[in-house]
Amino acid sequence: MMVISAITTILAIAAVITVIGYRVFNQGGSSVAVGVDDTIALPKGARVVSTAASAGRLAVLIEVDGASELRTFDIRTLRPVGRVRFVSPP
Repeated sequence: MMVISAITTILAIAAVITVIGYRVFNQGGSSVAVGVDDTIALPKGARVVSTAASAGRLAVLIEVDGASELRTFDIRTLRPVGRVRFVSPP
C-alpha cells in the first residue's frame, strides 16, 4: 500500500514540476508588442465612451447618433475583430 502511495506522490510532483517548467520556458509568445503607432477610423460624429484592453483585444465603446456600439480590435495589428450595436427598441 505504501508503494502505491509513494508512486502516486512522485507522479503528482513530477506533473507540477513539468507544468511550471513549461510555463517558464514558453513565455515568449504571451507578451504584447509595445510601440504600435496607428490610427483607428471611427464614424463621423462618434464619441468614445470607454476603452479596455485584455487577452490580446482592444475594446472601444463609442456612441454614434445616440446608439452605443462596441468595436473590438486585435491589439497587435489593430485590425477589427468584431462589432456589436446596442439600440433601444422603438
